Amino acid sequence: MAKLIVVPTPIGNLEDISLRALRMLRQASFILAEDTRTTGILLKRYEINNRMQSYHKFNEHRILEQLAGQIAEAESVALVSDAGTPSISDPGFLLIRECIRRGIDVECLAGATAFVPALVVSGLAGDAFSFEGFLPHKKGRQTRLRKLAAEERTFILYESPQRLLKTLQQLAEHCGADRQASVSRELSKIYEETRRGSLQELASHFAANPPRGEIVIVVQGNSI
Repeated sequence: MAKLIVVPTPIGNLEDISLRALRMLRQASFILAEDTRTTGILLKRYEINNRMQSYHKFNEHRILEQLAGQIAEAESVALVSDAGTPSISDPGFLLIRECIRRGIDVECLAGATAFVPALVVSGLAGDAFSFEGFLPHKKGRQTRLRKLAAEERTFILYESPQRLLKTLQQLAEHCGADRQASVSRELSKIYEETRRGSLQELASHFAANPPRGEIVIVVQGNSI
């Protein structure tokens, strides 16, 4: 029976992968990878010799129909992104939706997602939270920031190192300079770091210390 298996992969440390995930990567008819070079490093580490096919944001619309047809004819196909869980701020949603529409079974394994450890180590309330992914770069950005300023739950953003300072400054402007937050970068890697403080304090720190690596911002909700 045809099946699409969504396989989370480590966000940094290659040891953060489950035995079940490794088994699925070995047994799959083929592996859909966001970047075959990145996934190739993981496969080589665990001596997995399986065929890969590229599936990323630049081709996901164009090959969607063809790919769904391939999956329908296979026993099982594994879908991975460069790091974390596919479709969480990564390609995957369109293919998953199309497989469901066609009656193809979809299964998602439990595994790595960057925002969970970032939320836990932030020290901010995690009983209720809103995951927002990446903010729009231009259109709709100010509208989203205004809505987030009123959000009562802890909220979580992904950001690039190049845009972190601008985002922190804009969050301070909309949410208030004293709003508590944390910035986690390079999670599970050698240079993992989490800094906590007010939005203004964090903006000042990263203005003087430009960051590197993938970044997760966690911001305290509006308690007023």
